[in-house]
Amino acid sequence: MVAALPATSDSYRIMNFHTGLSRDGPGVLVRDLLANPENPDLASVAALRPDIAVFQNVDYDFDRVALGLIQKSLSLMGHPMPHAYTTRPNTGVDSGYDLDRNGKRGEPRDMLGYGRFTGQGGMALLSRFPVEAGTARNLTDMLWRDASQQGPPANGYFTPGELAVLPLHSVSAWDVTVHTPNGPLRILTSHASTPAFDGPEDRNGLRNAAELQFWESYIAQVEDEQVPFVLMGTLNNDPMAGEGHKQAIENLLNHPSLQDPRPTHAGEPETALWANGLSLRVDYVLPSHGLGVRAAAVEWAPQSPEGSRHYPIWVDVVWQ
Repeated sequence: MVAALPATSDSYRIMNFHTGLSRDGPGVLVRDLLANPENPDLASVAALRPDIAVFQNVDYDFDRVALGLIQKSLSLMGHPMPHAYTTRPNTGVDSGYDLDRNGKRGEPRDMLGYGRFTGQGGMALLSRFPVEAGTARNLTDMLWRDASQQGPPANGYFTPGELAVLPLHSVSAWDVTVHTPNGPLRILTSHASTPAFDGPEDRNGLRNAAELQFWESYIAQVEDEQVPFVLMGTLNNDPMAGEGHKQAIENLLNHPSLQDPRPTHAGEPETALWANGLSLRVDYVLPSHGLGVRAAAVEWAPQSPEGSRHYPIWVDVVWQ
C-alpha cells in the first residue's frame, strides 16, 4: 500500500472504489458491519488514506445506518472521514413495467436500475473535508428521454409509458462540492449501467453510452463556473476490450477539459478481475486540467470469493 502524503502537503488523494459492500437483502450490510467493523474493503481504504473517496456497490438505507457504520469503522482503523454524501439510488425501485420483456414484472431487471431491493448497490461519497450537501446536484432522477440527444432511447425499444419513468442513470449521478483547504473541488460521479445482459436491442449498452455522453455535455456547464473538478466512478466501459460502445468512453478519456492519469498496477490499467479471468478497466478518476497530478495507481490485492471484483484506484492531485 502507498502511504498517505503529509497533512501539510497541497496534494489530495482522490479514490474510487467499487466495493463489496452490497448484500442480497435489506439490512444485511448493517448486520455484517456491526458483526465485523474491520471489513477488509474498509481496511484497504484506511491503509490508502484517501482525502476524498467515492464508493460504489454500497447498500443504501433510508436512515443511513450503514454509512454511519462505514465512517465509524474507518475512524477506528485510524483514518476518519467524518463528512459524507449519499442519496437513494435507482437500484431496486420498481418501474411498474416488464422492462426485459420476459412476461413477468417486479424482477430485478424491471427496476429503474438493477436491484433485488430498493437501495441495493448504491453509492456514497466520503471525505476528510466538509461536503456542501445543501447545494449538491443530485442528477439521479433525470429521465433518459430528456437527456437523449441521439433520438429515441434504445432505438425505440421502450414504450412512452416506460420512458415517462425510466431514468438515464441506472444507479446514481451527483455533482458535489467538497471544501478542501486549497478551495472548493467538485466531484462529478456516477455508476453507469453494465453494457451487457440484454438482447439484440442493446438497451443496456445504449444506456451505458448515454450515461457517459451525459457527462460529456455536463462538463461544459461545470467549466463555466471555473472550479476545479474530478469526474470519477464506475463507468463500466473499457476502451480496449469487453462490451460497450467504445466511442463513448474514448470521448471522455480524450475530452479537452479532462486528463487521464491512467492509474496502473505493474504497468497495467485494469481495475477489475472477474472469476472467469477477464480483466477490464472500468473504474476511472479523471481530474480537470485545472489540477496537477502527482501520482496515480490501481491497488491490486488478492480477492476473496465474496468480496469485490474491483480494486481501489486513486489519483493524487495538486492545485496549480
